[in-house]
Amino acid sequence: MKALSALDPLLEHRIRLGACVLLTRHGELTFARLKALLQATDGNLGAQLRKLEERAYLQSRKDFVERKPTTWYQLTPDGRSALNAHMAALRDLIDASGSAQ
Repeated sequence: MKALSALDPLLEHRIRLGACVLLTRHGELTFARLKALLQATDGNLGAQLRKLEERAYLQSRKDFVERKPTTWYQLTPDGRSALNAHMAALRDLIDASGSAQ
């Protein structure tokens, strides 16, 4: 099935997929905001975001907000392209199941 092979294995993890979708919607989010929205632990979120950064799907920057160190994340053009291709493959799978309306 073509749609299955088009899925991006990196985006099959719910935290990684959720982070990319949220960053598409919001543009840039802090680690703390992603953690709250995804209901993830520090360790799990950090590990999943690091995997996305290693593949250049995300980029981060650090600064201070009210004197506290804060890490911001945003999608790169490669990350946005990968997410769009993954979502298209998911739509194809849904269409193939016959359950789409």
